[in-house]
Order: sequence, then C-alpha cells, then structure tokens
Amino acid sequence: MSSLPQFAAAGPAAAMSDSIATALVGPGYVSVDAALPAALTDALFVHFKSLADAELRRAGIGQLRDHRVNGFVRSDSIAWLNGDHAATRDYLDWMEQLRLALNRRLFLGLFDFECHYARYSEGTFYRKHYDAFRGRSNRVVSSVFYLNPAWAPADGGELLIYDAADQLLERVVPQYGRMVLFLSERFPHEVLPVHKPRYSIAGWFRINNSINNRIDPPR
Repeated sequence: MSSLPQFAAAGPAAAMSDSIATALVGPGYVSVDAALPAALTDALFVHFKSLADAELRRAGIGQLRDHRVNGFVRSDSIAWLNGDHAATRDYLDWMEQLRLALNRRLFLGLFDFECHYARYSEGTFYRKHYDAFRGRSNRVVSSVFYLNPAWAPADGGELLIYDAADQLLERVVPQYGRMVLFLSERFPHEVLPVHKPRYSIAGWFRINNSINNRIDPPR
C-alpha cells in the first residue's frame, strides 16, 4: 500500500509549475523562494547535516571513465540522493512531479532526475562551467536547492549565471529554501568561494539518448 509523503505535498502547485515552465521558455532560468514545504526543507537540512564526512566524497568532473577530481575546477563534496531516507525520498517524489509537469507543459521528453547533496567548506568553489554541452549531453534542465539558514551576502558562495557571451545575468544568493532552475546547455555558471559551510542539492532533469537498446548512463 502506498503512503503519502511524510514531509511534503505530492508536488509543486500548478501555479508554481506554470511559472517555472514560462520562465524556462522565456529567459531560460528562474529562482523560486520557499519552493518546497517548510517541513521538507527543514528535514533535508537536518539529514544533510547529520551525514558523516565519510559519507561524502570529493566531487569530480566528467562521467564514468572520464570522471576525475580536479581541485582547480571544483572543490565541493557530494553525496548522491537515492531515496533511502524519508526526506530525500519525498524530495525525489516532489521533483518527479515537477518533471511530469514540465513534460506536460513544454513537451521536453524529460526521462528522469538525478541529484546529490553538495557541501562547500570554507574557501571552496566551482569555477565557471556548463552542465551540458550542446548535443553532447542528456542533461536538459539543471536545478539547485539551497539549505543555508541565515545566509548573508558576506558569506560568499553566490551562484553566478552568465549568457553565452559571458555577460553576467544573475547573482543568486544561496538562501534557505530557494530553488534555481535553468537550461543546462544554455548558461555557463559558477559558485564563488564560500566563507562558511554552504549546503545545497544539485540536480538535473535528463532525456534518454539511448541507442542500440542501451540506456544513457547517469551522473
């Protein structure tokens, strides 16, 4: 017998899904404050903070055999979400409902969603990069959900979003409960160095570019 989510509504309200879809069609990015129910946001923060250092690993760049750690490019630590905790399970369920809503509104053919916790310790960063290169990746829409109570501008760690000509479009403060979504192929972006620990969930809605009955690899 299926159970209702412990912390959250089944998914985003229709008005929120409409606003996100409209923004993705228009400027291609959007920031939503208090995106999730407060109880789920709090539960995710408590769960993330409870993880031991050994449960996180240094983040790398590239996929599968091309994956490597490069401290010059990024220096955060991550833990992939797999729904083995009530809070992460409800978060994945919520994002699944958003995936379905975006497909209904935009016909994107989004196939699945993957995400990980990302912890930036003091002094760490992620240099400017794309989440996907045009025609070479299955990532279509990127998401970041922030878990940083009482974050101040002096704490650093802003997300900077650029256009293809390297002009700054948005400077996003990683405030608690804020979610940012943007088209993965379209916007280079970076995380500025942080001055105190910074917590977030980074994720990607993917399409399936499978050929010869092989499913695209995640991550």
